[in-house]
Amino acid sequence: MEKRRDFIKKVALASAGVVAGNSLFGMSAKSYRNIIGANERIHVAIIGLNGRGSSMASTFARQKDAEITTLCDVDTRVFAKALKAVSDNNKTNVPKTEGDCRKVMQDKNIDAIYIATPDHWHTPLTIMGCQSGKHVYVEKPLSHNPHEGELAIAAARKYNRVVQMGAQRRSAPILTEGIQQLHEGIIGRVYYAKTWYTNDRKPTFLKPGSAPSTLNYDLWQGPAPRLAYQDGLIHYNWHWFWHWGTGEALNNGTHEVDIARWGLGVDYPVKVTSSGGRYAYKDDWETPDTQVVTLEYPDKKMIMWESSSANGRRIEGEERGVIFYGENGSLSTGTDAYKVFDLKGKLLKDVGPKTKEEAVQGRNTASVSLSLDSMHVADFLDAIRNNRKPNCDVEIGHKSIIGMQLSNIAWRVGRELQLDPKNGHILNDPQAQKLWKRSYEPGWEPKV
Repeated sequence: MEKRRDFIKKVALASAGVVAGNSLFGMSAKSYRNIIGANERIHVAIIGLNGRGSSMASTFARQKDAEITTLCDVDTRVFAKALKAVSDNNKTNVPKTEGDCRKVMQDKNIDAIYIATPDHWHTPLTIMGCQSGKHVYVEKPLSHNPHEGELAIAAARKYNRVVQMGAQRRSAPILTEGIQQLHEGIIGRVYYAKTWYTNDRKPTFLKPGSAPSTLNYDLWQGPAPRLAYQDGLIHYNWHWFWHWGTGEALNNGTHEVDIARWGLGVDYPVKVTSSGGRYAYKDDWETPDTQVVTLEYPDKKMIMWESSSANGRRIEGEERGVIFYGENGSLSTGTDAYKVFDLKGKLLKDVGPKTKEEAVQGRNTASVSLSLDSMHVADFLDAIRNNRKPNCDVEIGHKSIIGMQLSNIAWRVGRELQLDPKNGHILNDPQAQKLWKRSYEPGWEPKV
């Protein structure tokens, strides 16, 4: 079996247009026909079309072995933009539009779904997709809370579906090489990873209002207990409210912490601390705009994440990033690139993107990197065809986000949490344990 990094390099070439068609994967005829016929396209539905969803519709439309069958959203205003995004990248692909995700699940012609909805919908839709026989690409975070993450894993395994979380850097060829270098000891034993995210987000103020006639607000809420509509919440600021979102920790911290966990080779933390708050403004945000999280793991390893959502000053010259510290030096990354330094900070190795298009745009909410999107989608489609786990399988995704979910719980209860390193479960803290899961609108409870 070819090494994962070799496969990723082939996908990278295909995404750049160097190699076209499914032959790039070098698979046998038997394995190629394992799930989907060699001459058949994988039929995909895109669910959630604002910003990220429309960008990824473009990415799926460019794939030679996929066809977008349906574009689904609760707001009819977004269909025109999404249809144009598909047409601009594939004139022959003309998807239908649908306002109800439940009807997408009933369509037997759809092989896979892509999910770019608000966070509170991620796991319920993942479970619905698996139960209806569809493979799932779900954007980060995989789940709204730790309990849902465990449900998503259970659904993927029970129904034998490919479930990929949108952590695109897991499919980045140069970064994969850098992580492999870490594991092979390029800086000795790696014990600590510092990660960060910066932005200059503005205040958010909500006010009573009426949902526009183009928006099915009841279905937008879906599994979440019903609350009155407020102007200013949709389509992005729901991120900063616990009822629907998970804050900057999961909105962006997921990416860097996933890389850090990958490089350190750790699974579940044993202890988590979280400090900070809504310091920059006095507005309606519930989640922190300034936050420092520490995740301690077995064998004396630690991850630190720093968030500055309301002040765009870069850290280490980068909008976002990761630095690994080891016995013999350090390795910095965060994009499809890496640099290696000795203990005194002298640069020893610099492997980076060759073109501007390959560089990560750290604050772009639609896509931080179109090339990484293409590689991650190609990996998802290949995993379906070959009945294998994708680069960011559902279990990998869960392990990478649970630490940040626990950091939010620690912040909300105002203290450090002690955890079971076998599964990340909270130990001896009934108040914190109440936030392990959420309540649901009656009739919408996700079940596997």
